[in-house]
Amino acid sequence: MDGILNLWHATGIANFTFPALIMIAVGCLLLFLAIAKKFEPLLLLPIGFGAILTNIPVAGLSDPGGLLHYVYYVGIDTGIFPLLIFMGVGALTDFSALIANPRMLLLGAAAQFGIFATLFGAILLNYVPGFEFSLQDASAIAIIGGADGPTAIFLASKLAPDLLGAIAVAAYSYMALVPIIQPPIMRALTTVEERQIKMPELRKVSKKEKIIFPLMVLSLTAMFLPAAIPLVGMFCLGNLMRESGVVDRLSNSAQNEIINVTTIFLGLAVGSKLAADKFLTVETIGILVLGALAFAIGTASGVFMAKGLNKISKTPINPLIGAAGVSAVPMAARVVNKVGLESNPHNFLLMHAMGPNVAGVLGSAVAAGILLALVG
Repeated sequence: MDGILNLWHATGIANFTFPALIMIAVGCLLLFLAIAKKFEPLLLLPIGFGAILTNIPVAGLSDPGGLLHYVYYVGIDTGIFPLLIFMGVGALTDFSALIANPRMLLLGAAAQFGIFATLFGAILLNYVPGFEFSLQDASAIAIIGGADGPTAIFLASKLAPDLLGAIAVAAYSYMALVPIIQPPIMRALTTVEERQIKMPELRKVSKKEKIIFPLMVLSLTAMFLPAAIPLVGMFCLGNLMRESGVVDRLSNSAQNEIINVTTIFLGLAVGSKLAADKFLTVETIGILVLGALAFAIGTASGVFMAKGLNKISKTPINPLIGAAGVSAVPMAARVVNKVGLESNPHNFLLMHAMGPNVAGVLGSAVAAGILLALVG
């Protein structure tokens, strides 16, 4: 009889709790969004599966000694996984549009305003009963506004590891919802005439310029903001491998095998932080609300900056491209192009939008470095 009782207590049925079942349902929802809706499937699928695994009782996958525990420690706690992802993103990124029109850096910088506005919003939320965000917590939450998943994970692992799961889910969810969130904001802040503005063709960028650019970015970051070097440095390494043309095997590996393998384990590690006792809190609701606010403010500030540049620029600038300043590459640029075509079927803005889009990647990394330097 004791043996049967012990066997019963070793089953999952006997140990499931209602909160754990809710989190398994959340994991299934993420799988549904990834598979059926194709919302950021490369990340949401492993994150959702990791959430299911970590909430299975008795299995102990996230406990010390468990597989997910070690995956998190090796890749997230050390900060290695986000940095490898950044190297791969650098190898995938073409800076030609930004080099051809350096003013687009201003749009990438303006879109980061959502990060710092949300930082104060998270602090103010402490006046609401139930919320207790430290300055480090608020900084990690605010980076969601950069719409850069690896940067959000990197900063959260350094400043607020207990909030990592909620921050990562919010960041990648809002990145996946770019085609839904951004267009209404873009249309509300621009006129039909502004959306119809055609921009002149970009000049051709030489190979020498493409090689010098990542080295220049690295040098400037090293001089003025060394705290951002881990992210910016790996990004520049990946881009230099791409543009040098002498290490195609390494560049291809960074773009494919390395980033793909890292993405699998990064998703599982993030999913391991979606345990019921960590995720089902009032703070999670606050993070989701603040993340949406940060994203909306970032989009709006980019559009306003583009409108201002258009007024003082000798060549016309379509204000829509300011929305691409958030670093959801290349999705935000594609959304800009789609909204522009709605107003003018002959107005192709994709290449122009890629300038602020890749500038946003650098902007979010720099913002993370600033927050690390201030509160890390």
